[in-house]
Amino acid sequence: MGAVGGVTMDPDGKHVWAVIRCDASAPERFGNECLDSDLDPVVKFDLNGNVVKSFGGGLFIWPHGIDVDPAGNVWVTDAVSAVRTPRGTRGHQVIKFSPQGKILMTLGTPGVPGSGRNSFNAPSDVVVADNGDIFVADGHADDTNNRIMKFSSNGRFIKQWEKTGYGPGEFRTLHALAIDKRGRLFVADRSNNRIQIFDQDGNFHAMWAQFGRPSGIYFDRHDRIYVADSESDNVQNPDWEMGIRIGDAKTGWVHAFVLFPWGDPNVIAGNGAEFVAVDDDGNMYAGEPKPRNLQ
Repeated sequence: MGAVGGVTMDPDGKHVWAVIRCDASAPERFGNECLDSDLDPVVKFDLNGNVVKSFGGGLFIWPHGIDVDPAGNVWVTDAVSAVRTPRGTRGHQVIKFSPQGKILMTLGTPGVPGSGRNSFNAPSDVVVADNGDIFVADGHADDTNNRIMKFSSNGRFIKQWEKTGYGPGEFRTLHALAIDKRGRLFVADRSNNRIQIFDQDGNFHAMWAQFGRPSGIYFDRHDRIYVADSESDNVQNPDWEMGIRIGDAKTGWVHAFVLFPWGDPNVIAGNGAEFVAVDDDGNMYAGEPKPRNLQ
C-alpha cells in the first residue's frame, strides 16, 4: 500500500474516500509515486476497510488532496513538484470525478506549473462549498504558489488571494482546506504553524495557533473541528506534540488531544496522522503518508 494522502467521508456517511499514492517500493520515489504506475490512487472504502471502488490510474503523479461534494462527486489535486513534472501530460491539476470515476472537469494546465488563472503550482487541496463554488489551496511548499483560488461551479475563475509571508492573509505552505457550518473557509497554513480563517470572499477573520502545526482539517456533523498535526517537533514547532486536536469550530477551544502515533512522543516528525476524517458515530479515520496506514 502506498502513502496515504487526503481522506474524507462520503455523503452517505458509510464510506471513506482516500488518496493512496500508488508505489511504495522505494523512499526515493516520494513526491512522484504515481508517475510510472497504473494503480488507482482514488479509493473508496467501507467502514470496515474493504475497498468498494477505485479509479484514477494513470492520471496523477502525486495525488494529495481530496474532497467529496454534496452530490457525491470526488475532487482530487495533483501536488507534484515542478522538478518532477513531465510537461504537458499530468501534474498541477485538480480533477473532478463522478462517484463512478468518470472525469467531469479538470482545472489547471497539465504538466505546467504556473501562477496564472489557468495554472497551478503544486495544488495541495480542494474544497467545494454548498453553492458549488470551488476553492483550491495552490502551493505545497514555501517556494511554490501560496494562494487560494476561487472558481464557480462550472470552473470559471472568480478571484484569488495570495501573498507569501507571516502576517494575516499571508501563507507559507497551504496544506489543507475545510469549510465549517457557518460557511467560513479554514486554511491549514502549515509552515506558519497556524490555521487562518476567511469568509468565502477572501476577507480575513482570525488566526488560530492552538491546533499545532496543521496538516489536515475536518468538521464533523456536530461542527467539531479535528486537526491533524504530523510535523510538530523541536525544530518546526517546539514544545508541541504530533497528534489530532479536537475542538469547537465556533470558539476554537481545544477539548481533546489524541497523541499520535499512539503514546510515543519520540517518533520522527512526518510519521503521524497527516489527514483525518470522521464518521457520523465520531470514529476518526487517520491517513499516514510515511507509515502508509489508514487507521
